Formats: sequence, structure tokens, C-alpha cells
Amino acid sequence: MDETIWTTVRTARDWLDATNGTGEAELTCRMLKLTEEAGEVAGAWIGYLGQNPRKGVTHTRADVAAELADVAFTALVAIESLGLDAREVLGGCAGKVAGRLESPAEGEVRRRVD
Repeated sequence: MDETIWTTVRTARDWLDATNGTGEAELTCRMLKLTEEAGEVAGAWIGYLGQNPRKGVTHTRADVAAELADVAFTALVAIESLGLDAREVLGGCAGKVAGRLESPAEGEVRRRVD
């Protein structure tokens, strides 16, 4: 990933730390912020689908993607706020997922054997 992402994540964490502190209540709010951002994804998707007849179509796929990016960025800040390196944690997660991925043929064999 671009180094700008990691620098900005740490700068955002530092700004929040300086402004709001680093206590358990603040950390809780940073975790809850993820739920707020996820709600905005849901709202954008509903708007993309035009699910609300009164409003019609109000969002694009690009709007939804931007909201998803907000969720990802907020999660990275939350990881850093826990005192961990978000790049390492994300890399570990990617490695774990990569280890689970398999070709469809292997998956069929594995399911029959298990």
C-alpha cells in the first residue's frame, strides 16, 4: 500500500490522542466509530438500490466504495489506537486469508476427505 496511507493513519491517531486522550472510553468510541461508518455503507447501498421509494436512487457505486474506504481507514486507526502496528496486523490478516484460499478442485477433494 502507498506509504501515504500508513502516515495518515498514524497522524489521525496522534491527532485523536492529543484531542480526546487515550483512555478506555476514548478507545471504546473509536471502536464504535466503525459501526457508525458501517451504517453509512448500508445507507449508501440502500440509496444505490433506490430502496426508499420516497427518495429513489441517491447514491452511486463510487459512493458506496467511498464509504467502505472510510470503514477500512477507521479500522486501521482503531488498530493503531490499540498500540499495534496496523500494517503488521493487516498483513497478518491477509496472510491468514491467503492460507485459506484454495483452488475449487482442491476444495472439492478436501470436503470429501473431511
